[in-house]
Amino acid sequence: MKFVDEASIRVEAGDGGNGCVSFRREKFIPKGGPDGGDGGDGGSVWLVGDEGLNTLADFRHQRLHRAERGQNGMGRQRTGRKGADLEIRVPVGTRVFDEETGELIGEVLEQGQRLLVARGGRHGLGNIHFKSSTNRAPRQATPGTPGERRTLQLELIVLADVGLLGLPNAGKSSLISRISHARPRVADYPFTTLYPNLGVVQLGEGRSFVVADIPGLIGGAAEGAGLGIQFLKHLARTRLLLHLVDMAPPDPDQAPAKAVRTIEAELAKYGGDLSAKERWLVLTKKDLLPADEFAAAQRALVDELQWQGPVFAISSATGEGLEALVQALGERLAAPQPQEAAEEAPYDPLAG
Repeated sequence: MKFVDEASIRVEAGDGGNGCVSFRREKFIPKGGPDGGDGGDGGSVWLVGDEGLNTLADFRHQRLHRAERGQNGMGRQRTGRKGADLEIRVPVGTRVFDEETGELIGEVLEQGQRLLVARGGRHGLGNIHFKSSTNRAPRQATPGTPGERRTLQLELIVLADVGLLGLPNAGKSSLISRISHARPRVADYPFTTLYPNLGVVQLGEGRSFVVADIPGLIGGAAEGAGLGIQFLKHLARTRLLLHLVDMAPPDPDQAPAKAVRTIEAELAKYGGDLSAKERWLVLTKKDLLPADEFAAAQRALVDELQWQGPVFAISSATGEGLEALVQALGERLAAPQPQEAAEEAPYDPLAG
């Protein structure tokens, strides 16, 4: 199925049922009085998280989603049936915006989570509510109110712990295919990856983490070059980024230091907090260079970039360095985030 991460849909909640004007009419009971019942409430529209979905493609074909209208009230004080709610299943990680106002309505981040996007109309009142000592035969009732109607913009952001960054053919797809069961297309030409891929990395003993591979960036991506930066949003919720650098590029113009600075420039143009997110340097294709030459190139790159963070050297072809990288990622992800540590810190009555 084609990966689609944006869609626009129209949702219409059900109108409330109208109240009824009715009078009790039975043999031997003259002037029985009003007995019109209330209408039923209209059905609401909910979005429900479904981990079995990974694309918004279905919404390209069905754009209108309408909940059931409430039934009108009836005589003998019978209330109309409530309209059935409509549940629309969406992938976990979907953000929902009101297309007209740009308001963020909410996010669906868990399996089974329900998000109300259009509330059903309220029921109308039957004439039984309007009787009084001075108005014994009321002929008024209220109509049901209309349900909410909205045009929604759905935006899917894949949920992952680790995101992979790099130029095309930096080795991102090869890495995710070696450390997880994901099987993205791997080839020796640019833009092999056309949409994000997710892979689950197993650490044993019930421990795992999720890695996201997005299409490679090139210089000018913020202006639409290549596949642009449309997929960078899928790294927004990751804990950390792995910046992959090809240490044996076929094009001399793609020197490792220049490749790193190209990606950093595109991150800065994209905005948000991606450029400030924790990032590790992963030097790929170690098997293509002699050991001493690779070590010298690694030292030169770290010195030129003045890199202060972790650095790993790997070869997806031979598997060298992969175990150390995966274990380091597991340990880092197991550590509490700064805000989590602050929340879990014990109370110290002597602290100022």
